[in-house]
Amino acid sequence: MAALSNRPKYIGYKGATSLLRRILAPRRPQPRHSSLVTCQRSCYFRPRTRRERLPVKASELLKPTNREEADLLEKLDLKRLPEHLAVIMDGNGRWAERRHLPRVAGHRAGVKAAREVIETCARLKLPYLTLYAFSLENWRRPQAEVDFLMRLLREYLKRELPSIHKNNIRLLIIGRSADLPEAVRKDLEHGMRLTARNTGMKLVVALNYGGRAELVDAFNALLDRVRANGLSAFHADEQTISENLYTAGLPDPDLLIRTSGEMRVSNFLLWQIAYAEIYVTETLWPDFSRARLLEALVDYQKRERRYGGLGGSRGRAGSTARSKAADASGRG
Repeated sequence: MAALSNRPKYIGYKGATSLLRRILAPRRPQPRHSSLVTCQRSCYFRPRTRRERLPVKASELLKPTNREEADLLEKLDLKRLPEHLAVIMDGNGRWAERRHLPRVAGHRAGVKAAREVIETCARLKLPYLTLYAFSLENWRRPQAEVDFLMRLLREYLKRELPSIHKNNIRLLIIGRSADLPEAVRKDLEHGMRLTARNTGMKLVVALNYGGRAELVDAFNALLDRVRANGLSAFHADEQTISENLYTAGLPDPDLLIRTSGEMRVSNFLLWQIAYAEIYVTETLWPDFSRARLLEALVDYQKRERRYGGLGGSRGRAGSTARSKAADASGRG
């Protein structure tokens, strides 16, 4: 009897039809999580069923505060923003002098401008922002002013670092940081450690930086490697030099902004800005508002970047990735 019970049962035509319908019927997708609240609390990534709509307008990322900003945001194309923006922050002293204030007042006002630029770039999702904060030549200024700048830097880090970390921004420092005061170095190292795993915009601050000094340090690093390894047939190329710069691993700037109207690059990123677009504004740094930044980005998008090629072959301004492709094919 046990053997007979294992035989398949005869279900007839109607039963077979009903079973076939159940098998072929489309199944309703079952939620991967018991509740949305549970998922949001326990999952790093949101469920795929809740796809985020990609913003098509800059105003969806950045809320304008006035009519001018609104008009500029309408002109901004999110697909053609620079990958790497570098800024020479100049004009703090002149801003103070025009208002019959001490120079330190201009530096304090400049901190507010820096905060607004950092916030705007992060909201627009620019991958890299480099700010020229203190050059090797700045040590020639009066000692009282240098001491104030170092205190201001520490004050800024203490106040703004929690916000930088909260907004997923990673802090990086380039320059001869070993020559900075010990207290400043410790604060900078703490900031870099705290934000090391952040995946948002990389905020690169140039401190005790000089473009020529960077090249000297890169060449000395190469010479040390040659001496240590006995590489008599060693041959340096552009890639080898780039890998030994302070900015190793970072793309070259697409756009360099200079405030205060000075028509020079002031020993800043001399190697890296070979193909960067340069935008100079008469606006002094403390007055460099969000609107002025948006104005520079809109102007950048109107430019045609050729990288040594013929006009029209590359189209409008784009990211550094295209510049590397152009460099690989040779310069004209």
